[in-house]
Amino acid sequence: MLTKLIPPERRTAWRGVATSLGASAVVLGVVAAIIGGLSIAAFQRTSAAALAPVPVAVPATEEPATAAQPTRALPSSVGPSSAAMAPTKRIDQAWAQRVSTRTGIPFRALLAYASAGVQVSSEQPSCGLAWNTLAAIGLTESAHGSHGGAQLLATGDTAPAIRGPALNGHGVAAIRDTDQGRWDGDAAWDRAVGPMQFIPSTWRKWGADGNADGDANPNQIDDAALSAARYLCASGSMRTAAGWRAAVFSYNHSSAYVDKIANAANRYAAQAGQ
Repeated sequence: MLTKLIPPERRTAWRGVATSLGASAVVLGVVAAIIGGLSIAAFQRTSAAALAPVPVAVPATEEPATAAQPTRALPSSVGPSSAAMAPTKRIDQAWAQRVSTRTGIPFRALLAYASAGVQVSSEQPSCGLAWNTLAAIGLTESAHGSHGGAQLLATGDTAPAIRGPALNGHGVAAIRDTDQGRWDGDAAWDRAVGPMQFIPSTWRKWGADGNADGDANPNQIDDAALSAARYLCASGSMRTAAGWRAAVFSYNHSSAYVDKIANAANRYAAQAGQ
């Protein structure tokens, strides 16, 4: 739920955010574990598209191995509405299947999170965003595209589309319609949309084409994950505890939300590294 433009109290109504970690010192410790420096060299099967270190907990998680391809970095000129390669081609399928089994993250969703991490590590090496942070956000926002009985299809689309409650001022922020109902189906009020829960006005600025099909769609998980990754990295480096927290806080202005994401990201990292 992207909230640089929204007051802190703006949260979707289908779930409450409980503080999952205790005192701030404990939270900072967990975040420090998530962003701990880990060399990924041992986990890469090829020399193609070298990745930035992934912030993970101990034990260390595996890094997504890139599938065999010509040895070259992703072009630095990739714009905010395009992607260099579809995630099903970019990410090693065996790695994704193994980590999906260990973590319980749906295989198709994991491909999207890992691909977005690879993409931004090429575009913004100093960011330090990890796939497990994106996965934690995807879990919290929509249960990886399955909220409300939705299904995440092999194409990466959610069916039906996932839409949050109307932001009509009743217990949430009041945000009048900004997209004529194009994405959220509501011509009166805006609603958060898709597996990463973007509001239409934020999507208009940050929407990206993560699956290289020529269209940026908040209901498509590759697009949503890459958009979320770029949004988070715009906050600055996530390689420190303060930087990581600031980036996640920019996504949802709630310290309890940040704590919950830290806990989930830490858990995914540990599970993937077992």
